[in-house]
Amino acid sequence: MSSCLVAPPWPCSSMAEAKQHHSLLLRLGLSADNHAVSGIFTFCSLSKHGNLNYALKLFTTLPNPDTFLYNTLFKAFSISHTPSLSLLFYSHMLQRSIAPNSFTFPSLIRTCKLQQEVKQLHAHVLKFGFGADTFALNNLIHVYFAFGSLDDARRVFYTMPHPNVVSWTSLVSGYSQWGLVDEAFRVFELMPSKNGVSWNAMIACFVKSNRFREAFDLFRRMRVEEVEVDRFVAATMLSACTGVGALEQGKWIHGCVERNGIVLDSKLGTTIVDMYCKCGCLDTAFRVFCGLEVKGVSSWNCMIGGFAMHGRGEDAIRLFREMEEEGMVVPDDITFVNVLTACAHSGLVEEGFYYFRYMVDVHGIEPTKEHYGCMVDLLARAGRLEEAKKVIDDMPMSPDAAVLGALLGACRIHGNLELGEEVGKKLIELDPGNSGRYVILGNIYASCGKWEEVAGVRKLMNERGVKKEPGFSMIEMEGVVNEFVAGGRDHPLAQVLYAKVYEMLEAIRVFGYVPDTDGVLHDLVEEERENPLLYHSEKLAIAYGLLKSKRGETLRVTKNLRVCKDCHQASKLISKVYDCDIIIRDRNRFHHFSNGECSCKDYW
Repeated sequence: MSSCLVAPPWPCSSMAEAKQHHSLLLRLGLSADNHAVSGIFTFCSLSKHGNLNYALKLFTTLPNPDTFLYNTLFKAFSISHTPSLSLLFYSHMLQRSIAPNSFTFPSLIRTCKLQQEVKQLHAHVLKFGFGADTFALNNLIHVYFAFGSLDDARRVFYTMPHPNVVSWTSLVSGYSQWGLVDEAFRVFELMPSKNGVSWNAMIACFVKSNRFREAFDLFRRMRVEEVEVDRFVAATMLSACTGVGALEQGKWIHGCVERNGIVLDSKLGTTIVDMYCKCGCLDTAFRVFCGLEVKGVSSWNCMIGGFAMHGRGEDAIRLFREMEEEGMVVPDDITFVNVLTACAHSGLVEEGFYYFRYMVDVHGIEPTKEHYGCMVDLLARAGRLEEAKKVIDDMPMSPDAAVLGALLGACRIHGNLELGEEVGKKLIELDPGNSGRYVILGNIYASCGKWEEVAGVRKLMNERGVKKEPGFSMIEMEGVVNEFVAGGRDHPLAQVLYAKVYEMLEAIRVFGYVPDTDGVLHDLVEEERENPLLYHSEKLAIAYGLLKSKRGETLRVTKNLRVCKDCHQASKLISKVYDCDIIIRDRNRFHHFSNGECSCKDYW
């Protein structure tokens, strides 16, 4: 009996045991004693083996519940599916003249669904004398940011008598949440002390905003200051490595996870798999995937998607079948997006149709815009443009920019002016700020000699203030990520670099290279059309890689746009002439260039 009445934090391991203890208290006449029932009540409310409904029934039998029991309920509601009940019970608590304490408000504040509720609780924090309570104020900062009340969040922070590291980190995270990266960094630099969570919050802020260089710089500072790399920092930095294709740093972080004995759960394991996939090391990604003790659906999706983006459609389908055979995880809608993408990138048209039907008939998954987009892409890449158009016309929902964009790009490749013009005009109205839509439509017109229409597209871009998205490429050499912009000359080795580009292109001209100006608007004179191609960002990145590597080493380049036909052809020949493998990850997929050939077999 004594083990039941002493409750740090609860005396039971199952609901059956809790009910036995409750029955004993009833027989002893102690069922109305707050202290006696507190252990059972806490177990029922907060344990994953408990039962909140039973706790509520137990609560209603107590004639005089105290603040501790109410606080336990508030915490339980805050992690339940019915958080709004907290405020109802808080109202009951006040009606019974039961005073809140310092443990009352943190849980309550987190359950607010309306901004007005937060302000009312904020008033109560002050009214009941907790205006200096750091825990309550930290939660107010968090929730004010969640509601977008940045001024209120700032006001709470700057009136705190003793903000702690959590307070400062909440401010950094709040600014990050709303994209105020520079403001977040200013606060981070002002922090009197930092912990691992603080560093991770700021690094994650940079990564979320695609400011990867600053994320790497901050991570280097963190290592210099000997802050421990935990699983959260590791996951964030792996995402940064994924964003820029920084394989060497990704390998180092993976090694750090292993050296520090960080538990490789399904989520972190999937992040590592994703990093290797998107840094061009598919075989390593697959080895890590196979070694995961627990594979969630996201793990399977990640690996299937990895095969898809590398153009290994058969391997993606084979892995999907293995996923079904194991039967431990049920495929979801993302699984089929990846399977259909794999079919599209590999020209597996019939297989794509099969799995589109299979998704509905076997797994009962209704197609979304993403699935229809994959089917449009599948057919359009194969030149079956009218069938792709029919898929769009038969969709049960309006097509979005991604769906129409897949068809427009194919119209450009396959030279279908009429359909391209129709789709392009719709797409520009649907996605007016995307420069790529205008460029493709303009090039469709230019390829047919419709110069007035080309001028019209350019005029429309100027009127709407739409600027052509600059192409940039990144390559990691000697642990440093170097970024190159098309035609840019800011790099310290610019002069040597451009000389290398010239040498490189002269070398491949011997093997038949002729600049393909098809992707540049045709109303430019020939010389003007050729020069921009010579200094596309991926050519600059490859030249830098050749300067900094030994013959035969693999070069890995990440590009923000779709690789153009000219750079694709040049990369094939460079791989042959310089006896190196070149892996380029563009906006859509991977291209593995080796000995004059590309893994995509010119199907992209």
